[in-house]
Amino acid sequence: MVRTVRDRLYRKSVAVVLSMQVNLERIVAIWILAAAFACGLRLAFPATPYQSTPWVSGAGLLPYLLVVGAPVGSLLLGLKLFPAGRIHAQPAFRLAQVGRWRKVDCLKAREMSQFGLYGLMASLLVGIAVNVPVRTLEFLGSIPALGSYSPSWFVGLYGVMLADVVILSSLYMFAFAMALRLAPLFPRFLVMVWGVDLLAQLGIARLVAGVDNVPHAVDSALLDMLTGNVKKVLISAAIWLPYLLLSERVNVTFRHRVSAH
Repeated sequence: MVRTVRDRLYRKSVAVVLSMQVNLERIVAIWILAAAFACGLRLAFPATPYQSTPWVSGAGLLPYLLVVGAPVGSLLLGLKLFPAGRIHAQPAFRLAQVGRWRKVDCLKAREMSQFGLYGLMASLLVGIAVNVPVRTLEFLGSIPALGSYSPSWFVGLYGVMLADVVILSSLYMFAFAMALRLAPLFPRFLVMVWGVDLLAQLGIARLVAGVDNVPHAVDSALLDMLTGNVKKVLISAAIWLPYLLLSERVNVTFRHRVSAH
């Protein structure tokens, strides 16, 4: 029974990964349409009225073009830097020193059953991709459009939160591209992104606390959102970091090594 369930889950993971690889252009197109629609709704309800129409206002439209387009551009850049089917060189220095491992030839590694983005690795891949729309929806739901008469404290907070969603979404999509193309640097790059994400949330929380004249309700809502982001990063790292270090699949696929036992 357990073996049957495990085999079924494995087959589903294979189907999910193959579907993402085959339908990547369609997924990107759906993201652009859905995110553009959500950003359009956000533009329709600004914090303060627009002096002119938001569709021709750089302060109104440009930030949301970045929200929609930056993750796509980052994904395309990653796919270009790591072409499909190419065997990428392993890093000269290993950061993952936990466990006892034995090197295997890169061609032999590709023939092993543990090679590939299947099983739990598929769940990690989906989680990285889903993080982008979740982060975007949180930004759109909590931060109104800028408008033309916003107070200085709101302009500053808007700029910081915009930079956060654009930069972090782009980094996560670049990590997604690295994983999809089996780039050996993917595990350490993802850990770096977690670190950047955590530092960004803590840094923004300090900035929010130091901005004058912020209404108490806004201050509390932003700090709650930032606290939630910190918790999500810590939970993700706690769950997936041991997997990235110790998983036979991760080590075979990205480090070309197997357990020495």
